[in-house]
Amino acid sequence: MRLFRHTADLPADARGAVVALGNFDGVHRGHQAVIGTAQRIARDLGAPSAVLTFEPHPRSVFRPADAPFRLSPFRVKARHIEALGVDLLFVCHFDDSFLHKSAEAFIEDDLVRGLGVRHVVCGYDFLFGHGRRGDPALLKQAGAEHGFDVTEVGTIADEAGGVYSSTRIRDALVAGNPREAARLLGSPWEIEGRVEHGDHKGRTIGFPTANVELADYLRPAFGVYAVRTGVDHGPATVWRDGVANLGRRPTVGGTVERLETHLFDFDGDLYGQHLRVQLIDFLRPERKFGSFAELKDQIVQDAAAARAVLAKG
Repeated sequence: MRLFRHTADLPADARGAVVALGNFDGVHRGHQAVIGTAQRIARDLGAPSAVLTFEPHPRSVFRPADAPFRLSPFRVKARHIEALGVDLLFVCHFDDSFLHKSAEAFIEDDLVRGLGVRHVVCGYDFLFGHGRRGDPALLKQAGAEHGFDVTEVGTIADEAGGVYSSTRIRDALVAGNPREAARLLGSPWEIEGRVEHGDHKGRTIGFPTANVELADYLRPAFGVYAVRTGVDHGPATVWRDGVANLGRRPTVGGTVERLETHLFDFDGDLYGQHLRVQLIDFLRPERKFGSFAELKDQIVQDAAAARAVLAKG
């Protein structure tokens, strides 16, 4: 997949694509349906398939005081989109200037003159442009004027009739239900980041942890999780089972929200490495223990519970 962080002055072979439009936070099953529709049309037309998305997430510009909410920061989103087999990924930088850009100017500047789109695909609820005036109807009207086609993808629902959405996934994670989030996403939800030094307390009791800051990720329910952890080894990712605490660590007076992961049967040095941690199951809420010794006893029980859960798949 080729990545372009702009829509102007593109090479000729990056123009004329079938482009899926959206934020695609989480790249869940509904998003995958939109992107998949663009890919099918692209194959039929013999054109490149593409995704155009916005960074940072527009909500962070509209509502900068909101708590962290993202399911997939850009690096993660790009990896998921690439895994779907998309040819091109275009990124529009969403800042105050872009916020005030009209829907018509976005179509003319970015889609027509910039990308030279051949066909546009979007979800039924896709809104864009200043005041969110742009919608699928406006895209179709502009397509008729500028010579590109538009496909609007309707609601994508599960077997129970629930619509796939980023909001449902966030709600599931905040409620401590990562298995439901995984069902909606199509794969386990994960947090990834660079391993940083902590206070090394876990090492003193036989449970060393790899610590990752949460940055702008959504805060799921604080507590202990059974996890699968991916460690990058060149182009490959090696996965290991583990147990993780997500929260502030009140027993040791912690104040910073972070993810601390203990990898089972592993004794390597992970500092500075990139780590991917998939939340598989929620074991218990975070709580403050009366002593460090009591916490250690509970960690032993948590590790055993995590092994049992992960052994079942």
